[in-house]
Amino acid sequence: MLPLWRGVVVFRLVAWAVAAGAFIRSWDRYPDHTAAIVLLLLMVAWTAVVTIAYSTHAGRRSRMAGYDLVVTVAFVAATLLTQPLTDLNESAPILTSMWATGPIFALAVERGRDGGLIGAVVISAALIAVRQRFGDQEIFNTTLHLVAGWSLGYAATTTRRATAVLREALAAEGATAERERLSRSIHDGVLQVLAIVRRRGTEIGGAATELSALAAEQEVALRTLMTSRPTSVGDRVDLAATLRLRATSRVEVITPAGKLMLSRRIVEEISAAVGEALSNVVEHAGEAAHAWVSVEDLGDRLVVSVRDDGAGIADGRLEVARNSGRLGVAQSIRGRITDLGGTVDLHTSLGEGTEWELTMPKARP
Repeated sequence: MLPLWRGVVVFRLVAWAVAAGAFIRSWDRYPDHTAAIVLLLLMVAWTAVVTIAYSTHAGRRSRMAGYDLVVTVAFVAATLLTQPLTDLNESAPILTSMWATGPIFALAVERGRDGGLIGAVVISAALIAVRQRFGDQEIFNTTLHLVAGWSLGYAATTTRRATAVLREALAAEGATAERERLSRSIHDGVLQVLAIVRRRGTEIGGAATELSALAAEQEVALRTLMTSRPTSVGDRVDLAATLRLRATSRVEVITPAGKLMLSRRIVEEISAAVGEALSNVVEHAGEAAHAWVSVEDLGDRLVVSVRDDGAGIADGRLEVARNSGRLGVAQSIRGRITDLGGTVDLHTSLGEGTEWELTMPKARP
């Protein structure tokens, strides 16, 4: 957006120079030269103010553009001091006519199409009020202002979106390149060692079997991490890619094929709740238990399911755990999802495994 702001600054400077030149050429048409000169000096002072403001990041804000609009309208009204009202009703020059379009461009760059249109309406109304007529010239100027404000606002919005897309693409390209570099290093080193440990542990048997299982689990986790795509853009995170990172040799994750971009806070809470459910599988479902995590996108809400084929939960066991101070389920699962405006359903029985069904809106309440 910086080139557009530079254009606004340059236009304002050129417009003041044009206004000064027009005043000199129409010297005889100004009955009060002192008032016109003072107004021109005030205009150049304000031009310097907005030039400095629009040249800094802090000044390129809607508030400054709004101040510019208000001050410019005041300068337009002040032209009544430079020409008799009867002359302005005819064809007397308005000292601020071209210079006054500056806020239209500033609002268009900052606020897009709507900002440009608002600025165009306000400036056009001010000029018409000074003339106190609405003839062909006023219609032409108003139309020109509206078209300029809409066009520049549309261009600014398109540029802003294109810049965001380009920034995202560059970030994704950089992340992909870094991932490929790390993947080569991991593949040539860590993964080969884990594969050897897994194979040799199985061959040796006995206590080495547990070591083999751990190596296999870490190998799956590393491969998943290596193949995962970038998961965040600004404050939004891909829930599907985040949950896929939890896949291991005992955990299968099933997600929609595309990205599932949600706010970072929602993704963090869901991921933590799923992590707690998977921790319960490791601790209580049994050594041979497997788990499945699935995500279903229902448009305005999500359903995340964590299911295992383990030992299940006996009736009253969760109540006993809560009364004894173990609040993993109550706080890490139910509490997190409830805070997101969702619900938690538990389906379990001894010997039949456990299923957590987490339902929540895609936007925080």
